[in-house]
Amino acid sequence: MSEVFHPNHTQTTTMTVILDYPRTTDVPSEDTTYNGWTNYETWNVALWINHDICLYEIAKECENYRQFVDYIMSCGDCTTGDGVSWHDPQINRDELNEVIEEIK
Repeated sequence: MSEVFHPNHTQTTTMTVILDYPRTTDVPSEDTTYNGWTNYETWNVALWINHDICLYEIAKECENYRQFVDYIMSCGDCTTGDGVSWHDPQINRDELNEVIEEIK
């Protein structure tokens, strides 16, 4: 409950506010996605590929995520700017193959 003060009145009014939202968001541990991606690692890699002009240009020349990673690793770049390994086992490679395909 909260009290609402009316500037033109000398009384306050008590108001009850009920916040009702989907219960699935009540428990963060039950959420299995990250911003619509499989997980943080996949989201982070996709973010870097789509928003870093050099990585974007490299991705345009690649057939799939594996080829992209092979090229990036040959340049000595092992992680995104946020420290996520390009080879992280949690990465959803199917989603990142779609990212590469959409760029071409």
